[in-house]
Amino acid sequence: MNTRRDYSLRNTIFLRLVVTFALIMLPIATVGVSIYQWSIRTASNDISKTAVSQISFYLNDLENEIERMKLLQYGLLEDTDLNKLAITWESMGDIERMESITAVLNRAFTLQNSSNYIRDVSVHVKPIGKTLSSLSGAGDFEAERFEALRTASDGRGTKPIERAGNLYLSAAKPNGLKEKTPLFIIEIELDSHKLRQALQQFNTYPGSGSIMKARHSGFLIGSGIVRTLDEEAQNKLSLIASGSSGTITLEEQSYFVSHAYSDRLDQSIYRFIPERVVRKPLDKFYARAWLFAAGALIIMAVYALSTYKFIHKPLLKLVKGFRRLESGDLEQAIAHDANDEFRYIYERFNQMVVNLRTLIDQVWRQKVLAQRAELKQLQSQINPHFLYNSFFIMNTMAKTGDTERIEMFTTLLGDYFQFVTRNASDEVTLKQEVHHARTYTEIQELRFYKRIEVYFEELPEPFERLSVPRLIVQPIIENAFEHSLEKKARNGRIEVRFERSGSWLCIIVEDNGDSLSDDVLAGIKRKLDSEGELAESTGIVNIHRRLLITCGEDSGIRVSRGEHGGLRATIRIPIKEGTADAAIADR
Repeated sequence: MNTRRDYSLRNTIFLRLVVTFALIMLPIATVGVSIYQWSIRTASNDISKTAVSQISFYLNDLENEIERMKLLQYGLLEDTDLNKLAITWESMGDIERMESITAVLNRAFTLQNSSNYIRDVSVHVKPIGKTLSSLSGAGDFEAERFEALRTASDGRGTKPIERAGNLYLSAAKPNGLKEKTPLFIIEIELDSHKLRQALQQFNTYPGSGSIMKARHSGFLIGSGIVRTLDEEAQNKLSLIASGSSGTITLEEQSYFVSHAYSDRLDQSIYRFIPERVVRKPLDKFYARAWLFAAGALIIMAVYALSTYKFIHKPLLKLVKGFRRLESGDLEQAIAHDANDEFRYIYERFNQMVVNLRTLIDQVWRQKVLAQRAELKQLQSQINPHFLYNSFFIMNTMAKTGDTERIEMFTTLLGDYFQFVTRNASDEVTLKQEVHHARTYTEIQELRFYKRIEVYFEELPEPFERLSVPRLIVQPIIENAFEHSLEKKARNGRIEVRFERSGSWLCIIVEDNGDSLSDDVLAGIKRKLDSEGELAESTGIVNIHRRLLITCGEDSGIRVSRGEHGGLRATIRIPIKEGTADAAIADR
């Protein structure tokens, strides 16, 4: 049975060792990557929490500052001079009017100076048709601004109003009548420049920026790298507005964004910190992580190379040695210079090959000697019955004076004994073997005259020089005479034919004997199939064993019941290269 297997790379110990080592290194690399990602998340979360805390604190201060402004605004709303101007303007004299206007402007100027975030304080008094401003003084009534403020204002507690890119605080004095138009409106304009300066305090990192944005209007103040935002960027910010922080990409630059919202002001502050700022403290760790990865790859490469050199390559050499041994190469020897375990294995392998070669030589010689001994034994086994019958036939011929047949008979008998007793060679040509079988057949035809007929087909010329073991045809014919046809009174027949089957020459010996039972046929087959050393060593079994030794497997003798009812013995001999292909055709 052929047990050879193909050892592809995926089935080798080398690959399994490398994969195992890689699997060992994989968790370490995974832990390293996880630590790096955790460090980034931790750093970004710390920065984000700090940023959120700062802008939340600022928004809280801004809420308090706006609330203080509103309280002062509401205080101005109840100012006596202002209310007198709005109500008694018609009955007041010019000097009184001037004094009241001056008093109101002073109060407005005081309110303006109460906070850095106030740019201007204006009072729009509709009954007198004037607008009083802390910056520009008394002027004509600004009806358009009045209407815009009246429409947007809803009384006390209102949030800053966005108009024309600025923020305003508005407070209106109702007129006490059924009319909805107020007597006057106090307007505080917040200073966008001061608000931008306040946002600048959050831009502590290079490349950072901050913006203040109204949630329900288009108001936006930016500082640092963020001055304005397009629609797409504002949509991205709206996603972050639901939480306190997130990540956004603006102009191919990634930012960590911290967010805080004031419901009282309806304003959000977004703080943009470049992602590289967060990663910068981890650059050394990042570089070391890459060094670790490169070191791990180098270790894996060194491990793979050393495993290949010191384990896989010697094992591969041993596997190749066994393959050559399977192919029959018994002259090989594996050399190994290193003084390690493989050297011992190779030495044992080499010794095994030597021992195997010695054993094979011994067994082969024993088989050859046994074959020769069997042949000599067969040669020495001259059937006494055949010898007695031969002398009896000669005696009868002598009594009858048949000298012509005596001469022919003695010549045939001499050729027969000369071939049988010759010890020069174990093999002869098929032509010589067939000639000897014909000689024996002619002797037996003289003995069984008119009782047994022999049909002997001519040997095809291309097979005449085939080398075969001696005495392989004649003993089978002898077996047919003795065991099948000797007691047959008449019409006995033996046929000897030659047929080609592929690369085999078949010599068929068939008789028409009627004494072959199924049990006897089965017994002959069992003896031919037996491989024991104690099996029969003469007759058909002897021929079969010698053919197996000389010609190899699938050669030998096959027995079956012939077409005429007797035994059919087929001798299979391989046709060696060089034999003419013009032999007899397959039948």
